[in-house]
Amino acid sequence: MPTSGITKTFIVLGKEQTEKFANAIEDSYQESLHRKESLDFEITYLHGADEVKRFMEKRKKKL
Repeated sequence: MPTSGITKTFIVLGKEQTEKFANAIEDSYQESLHRKESLDFEITYLHGADEVKRFMEKRKKKL
């Protein structure tokens, strides 16, 4: 439960609700420590004009 998903004001009342809310935040945090992010794309670093030219030639061929 990322905090960016909380978009509305809500009220936590009582010890039981407070415990549940705190546990949910803690569980979410612990889960985030073990989650591996997988990229849907590959990053290519180009160094120098020659590499840029070769990359652009490959791109032109694919189009």
